[in-house]
Amino acid sequence: MQQKSKVFVGLDTSKLKISVAVAEDGRQGEIRFLGEIDNTPEAVRRLVHKLASRHGELLFCYEAGPTGYGLQRQIAALGHECAVIAPSLIPKRPGERVKTNRRDALTLARLHRAGELTAIWVPDPGHEAVRELVRAREAAMADLRGKRQHLQSFLLRHGRIFPGRRPWTQAHARWLAELVFEHSAQDLVLREYRQAIEEAEARLDRLTQQVAEVGATWSMAPVVAAYQALRGVALLTAVTFVAEIGDVRRFDSPRQLMAYLGLVPCESSTGERVRRGRITKAGNARVRRVLIEGAWTYRFPARMSRLLQERQEGLPAAVRAIAWKAQVRLCARYRRLMAAGKRQTVVTTAIAREMAAFLWAIGREVQPRSAA
Repeated sequence: MQQKSKVFVGLDTSKLKISVAVAEDGRQGEIRFLGEIDNTPEAVRRLVHKLASRHGELLFCYEAGPTGYGLQRQIAALGHECAVIAPSLIPKRPGERVKTNRRDALTLARLHRAGELTAIWVPDPGHEAVRELVRAREAAMADLRGKRQHLQSFLLRHGRIFPGRRPWTQAHARWLAELVFEHSAQDLVLREYRQAIEEAEARLDRLTQQVAEVGATWSMAPVVAAYQALRGVALLTAVTFVAEIGDVRRFDSPRQLMAYLGLVPCESSTGERVRRGRITKAGNARVRRVLIEGAWTYRFPARMSRLLQERQEGLPAAVRAIAWKAQVRLCARYRRLMAAGKRQTVVTTAIAREMAAFLWAIGREVQPRSAA
């Protein structure tokens, strides 16, 4: 083995162990499996120092997964490059039916040397903390939705249908309080369901308040405020977008952002035939969902509401101009596509795709606090 050479290190991580493989530089470089180490900071430190004493440059990589970014940050702090790889974009042979930790580590090392792997963006610890908070709120919202569904299913089984227009209002709460069932066990079930819903609502309110408070002190707070100039992008939508995507300046064009979010149509073309289908859905599902929810607001004519004016106070003129241009264009596009006979879901998805482009444009006009 040549001393002070470049090697590519593939790490297959799990909760307790890390499988390690290295690929020497060059087309004919040797690829070998080094074994397993404990998934602890001390074991990783010893591995890095051992490899660094034998080679001049170390290029690490491992798949993104439930183990998080701690390994990447530790290796980067030790002075070496470490890429976190998108698992869905790792090339795989169609005939491979055997998957082991050893094989995965060897594959990562070989493909990393060949430049066939796609690295993901790694957030800093502060950004990751805000992302965890936003996802916790989303989990609380899903939990509340599930508990409400349980209560509605229980009432429907017993023929109790709310006569009002909308559930989960004060009138609906009074109606629930007046319900009486034949058996005491059913009354107990109703009380338990209502108590569970009240606790879930309180949890959601707490997390929503925490998102607002933490977002105000976040380094990306100026970007979050600028995004709210756009119609259909309130605080929670803006925070979710920034927490999941980060700084949009890492995308060279709005088309890259659209593709990253999975909002572009899939395509199967050959020869003279061009066939495009549904959107790829290959990107971040959380951001795609909030953008599509915001796109429904463009079914109404373009106008500056009082709430939108309040959100735009103090923002740069360039941001306000982009927001108004987006509103005029997207409202007109919504009406035009609907008049052409397109399905409403298709139209809304098309509007969400263009909303991502305008968010990209706004994000390039505002600097985060850390970069100011």
